[in-house]
Amino acid sequence: MPIPLDARPAPDVLPFFKALADETRLTILRLLALTDLKSGEIVEQVRVPQNAVSYHLKHLRALGLLRDRRSTADARDVYYSLDLDRLQALYTAAGAALHVEAAHPDADADADGPTADTDRPLRVLFLCTHNSARSQLAEGIMRYLGGEGVEVHSAGSEPTAVHPDALALLVEWGIDTTRHTSKSLDPFAGQAFDYIITVCDRVRDQCPVFPDDPVRIHWSFPDPALVADDEERRRAFCTVRRELMTRILYLLNVPHPATGRRLAIRSLVRAGDAS
Repeated sequence: MPIPLDARPAPDVLPFFKALADETRLTILRLLALTDLKSGEIVEQVRVPQNAVSYHLKHLRALGLLRDRRSTADARDVYYSLDLDRLQALYTAAGAALHVEAAHPDADADADGPTADTDRPLRVLFLCTHNSARSQLAEGIMRYLGGEGVEVHSAGSEPTAVHPDALALLVEWGIDTTRHTSKSLDPFAGQAFDYIITVCDRVRDQCPVFPDDPVRIHWSFPDPALVADDEERRRAFCTVRRELMTRILYLLNVPHPATGRRLAIRSLVRAGDAS
């Protein structure tokens, strides 16, 4: 008797499995899950010719996983990024086709792992030009989600003042903004961090060297503060806030680069998400 199967899987499931089955394509996917990269940087990382990278990027774009944005620092450059929400949707559909649900082990499940002497907070520094909008949103969201498990700061190469729309959107999600001020990156230059995350293209090219060779990540976001119309600017801020939330959640689920431990992540009621 034939084994009964449920309805056919979603149409994108098979192409998704095929995409993951290629080692180079999977490597590109894993790289872009963490950081935005230019095409030449992807070539350097995966060590295959440019035409092969272009071929793999075409496959990822066909699945709706790839996004690209022209650099605001140099319009000749294009940054590629991964749509993590789309990746999650495909992953869920693939699991449903196999009747497998994604496991979410409790953060305390590895309590028998490294002890308190290695259980130090994750240290993260977000950088942008003015430390006004993008990096302020990132700092507030990560501090809230990571709690005592993270020590997060933000700074700018040319600090000005925190944009009121950034503060308003953090408050809208119940995030305390009393610690948010615009700061220069100079006082942080000699400090050790686990991650240095640039959220604007200009500051990425000006980022100083930090001790202990931290992991450098770049998230290429347009500056929402540059939008002139009030309603359009709010929508731009909301878009950046939503995408930062997605990326920060992904990053906090990655094991601590120094201790190997997974962080306990707080839940966040995202009021105003549809704005």
